[in-house]
Amino acid sequence: MKPWANYPQQNEQVKIALFFPASLKNFGIHKKLIPFGNGRSYGDVCLNDGGALLLTRGLDRFIVFNPANGVLRAEAGVLLSEILALTVPQGWFLSVTPGTQFVTLGGAVANDVHGKNHHVAGSFGSHVRAFELLRSDSERLTCTPKQNIEWFQATVGGLGLTGLITWVEIQLQRIANPWIVAENRRFASLDEFLALNDDYEARYPYIVSWIDCAARGRALGRGIYMAGMHAPPGLMKPPPAERRALTVPFAPPISLINNLSVRGFNWLYYHLPRPARGLIPYQPFFYPLDNLLEWNRLYGRRGFFQYQCVIPPLDAREALREILARIAASGQGSMLAVLKRFGERTSGGLLSFPRPGITLALDFPNRGQKTLALLERLDEVTRQAGGAVYPAKDARMSGDSFRQYYPQWEVFSRSIDPRFSSSFWRRVIAD
Repeated sequence: MKPWANYPQQNEQVKIALFFPASLKNFGIHKKLIPFGNGRSYGDVCLNDGGALLLTRGLDRFIVFNPANGVLRAEAGVLLSEILALTVPQGWFLSVTPGTQFVTLGGAVANDVHGKNHHVAGSFGSHVRAFELLRSDSERLTCTPKQNIEWFQATVGGLGLTGLITWVEIQLQRIANPWIVAENRRFASLDEFLALNDDYEARYPYIVSWIDCAARGRALGRGIYMAGMHAPPGLMKPPPAERRALTVPFAPPISLINNLSVRGFNWLYYHLPRPARGLIPYQPFFYPLDNLLEWNRLYGRRGFFQYQCVIPPLDAREALREILARIAASGQGSMLAVLKRFGERTSGGLLSFPRPGITLALDFPNRGQKTLALLERLDEVTRQAGGAVYPAKDARMSGDSFRQYYPQWEVFSRSIDPRFSSSFWRRVIAD
């Protein structure tokens, strides 16, 4: 790793100059811009219909990594998987990681991603020490929680609208080895999940639950509680054989995810025998879908909608029961339904999604108006409970809903780069 003092700033400026020359008009670039990392957002926050995309994966260099204190600085196009490949062998892990490692560092900041440990660690932005923000007028701002604070708060969770993040410095967490001590427990209802939660959160830093969202009646909200912690020194196995990722080769003409397959899969997954406690590598624990590439093709050519909401603690029980009941009654269940709790710690991002409460994330095959109508009915419950929907996983929320979910949007809008916009922003603000 090159120390920051020797970092070739001139080379960086050449690379960035392709994005922001002295006059964009001289390059024939007149359209609105939005950064595009690795395209792992589920909605249109990184899309720009009629505009231009800044492809940031070329910003792919590590700048400095200090293995003594776990501070890492890298360009914004570096993938989390590339960070883990460098740091895990040296005893360091991401302080917060989402459910895929194939996202860029800049994208993790712009969406203020969260993971299984929000109840103890908060979101990704809580562990960002600094970043550089390059504005379209060529101004460069070094932003930290204490320097250029207003830009820091607008950019963390700011959906790429405040300018181009060129590099990010984060604090990693120390680990003893790459293994995870994992525990699985079946629960029979949403009420049982809520009763278990306090006990597991007190014992494990990582918690998440899979929910059978096709279940009804007394079984409403049943699922599998999955908890984990980094294994202590001495508790490990020989390195596992590297698993070759599988790929869904093509999108079938119709979705393979339908009411029949969802009910069958969910019943089988719920009743499948599994060890109560064991030692597993970190990859399948944190990134279970990363070993099946192009898995979204299973939903057919029309694709799918993902929906993630968070409900404040006081109203979580009743609101989630209503949401799950509406999903089960619709016959549009999901195989991938995840339930977990957000803690009190926040990053301070003006548009950050994570906030105290219970969050539920689901995938729905795109059945056109039928699916859109269901999602609006789920929005209705979320709005009434004072919750919010995650922009990074949205492709259809209304402007009225967005403005209720994110009341600081007007304050945030003052920090938007005048040359930047996105399909999402125009949809929710022009609505």
